[in-house]
Order: sequence, then C-alpha cells, then structure tokens
Amino acid sequence: MARLPLYIVDAFADRSFAGNPAAVVPLPEWLPDGTLQAMAAEHNLSETAFVVREAAGWRLRWFTPTIEVALCGHATLATAFVLATERGEAPPFAFATKTGTLRVAREGELFVLDFPADPPHRVTHPPEGLAAALGTAPREVWKARDWICLFDDPAAIVSLAPDHARIAALPDTESAPDGSCVIATARGPARAIATAAGQDVADVVSRYFAAKVGIAEDPVTGAAHTQLVPFWATRLGRTRLICRQSSKRGGVLFCDLSGDRVLMGGAARLYARGEIVLSG
Repeated sequence: MARLPLYIVDAFADRSFAGNPAAVVPLPEWLPDGTLQAMAAEHNLSETAFVVREAAGWRLRWFTPTIEVALCGHATLATAFVLATERGEAPPFAFATKTGTLRVAREGELFVLDFPADPPHRVTHPPEGLAAALGTAPREVWKARDWICLFDDPAAIVSLAPDHARIAALPDTESAPDGSCVIATARGPARAIATAAGQDVADVVSRYFAAKVGIAEDPVTGAAHTQLVPFWATRLGRTRLICRQSSKRGGVLFCDLSGDRVLMGGAARLYARGEIVLSG
C-alpha cells in the first residue's frame, strides 16, 4: 500500500473557488503511466500535476482525466506554489517537461511562469463546423496550437454557449495531433469604462473550450496565453498585458511578451491537502 501527498490549489486566483483548480502530487519516483492516468481520472480536475526530483532536477508531467498533455500553465503554477509554500523548497524552479525546460520565479505573491511563445497565423478557411460549435461566427480565425476565434465585443465572449460535442468533433491538425482546442477572445473593455462600471480591468478577455482533451471549458489556461499574448501584443502595440479568462470561475494573468517567451504571473490559493492511498 502506497501513501502519497495530495494538494489541490486554485491557480491564477487570489481567493478560494476562483481560478483553475489543479491537483499536485509530489512523487518519490515515477509510477506507471497507467496509474498516473487513473489517478488523474479519479481526481477529475482539468489537470493533475505529478512532480519528481530526479538526479538532474525537477521533472513535471500533467494529465487531464483522459490524456497526458505536453503543456499546462495553471498546474505548473500550482506545483511551484506547493513546492514553495508546502514543501519548503526555494524558488526559482526549473522543470523538465515534454515542452522543454519551464522556469517559474516568485515575485511577492505572484508566481511568474516563463513559457515559449506560440504566435498564431491567420486562417482563411476555418474548419467546417467551427462557427456552429461556438453558436456564432467569429470575425477572424487564427491558428497556433489551438483555434483562436476573434470577436469584437468582450460581452460576446461571456455570453457564448458552445456545443462541446461539436467542438470535440473538430478535425485534428498537424500542430495539435491530440486535438486542437478553441480559444474565443476579444479586446477587453476600455479601462475608464471598466473602472467606472466596477468591472475588473483587462486588456484581453478570453475563454477556452477543450472538449478534445476531456475538458468542456478550462477555467484559466496558461497554455492558451502563450498564443494569445503574442497575438494581442502585435494588435495592441505593447508587450505588457492584463488578461482575464472570463469563465464562470474567472482568473487573471499578468503577462509580458519577452522576445520568444511569454511571462505569465498569477497568484494561487491552497484549497486542500490530503493523502492518496494506493492499494491493490
């Protein structure tokens, strides 16, 4: 019988029940992949992060309830938070991952992810069924790892009610053989208007629909912003952006495009600590 620590962290959140919850499981050594996948399915969160200190340093892997993914922002933030606040480890951290080395620094209450940028390109022929899946046609469609659907009004992002089965049926692409997800985005409300209305100020708003990887809607998605930040930095003419993911839970990322890297800062809150008991 094996007993393992388990932490659940709300990432990109300054309070409980906001941001994106991730499970974090520090392991003394790697378990079989089938066991890791079964644990992630049992947790039934958008991602479970497994982290091991190997001879060369930290190695990090992420699993949704159905597959292992090559990149996950919020679960990386959650892992750094757990190591720093629960396990007595000192940042900055360098995690070996399927996407290469990902670094996380700490600036006060924020953990700052250093991820590779993934600039999108304009698509003249979007995949058949994309507009129907979203319930409305975007003004423009772009493609990086995921489909980026541009809308004119931030209110349109909030009001989207997509057909997740249709999103799951969209064709796979060479850049995302496991299935491209869909990002809906718009420029944020004008700062003066947002402040006067008592809304959270943001330069960019978005939502992320990920039925392809077993998640209907991901609450806050670091990987999406590796694509959105270079896209919006070019359109807005500045590299520092406040990005709000307008899911039901909501979350804020303080982003900076630095050459071919995207820096994403966010807070985190511990929701639970416990123990996994593996038997049989």
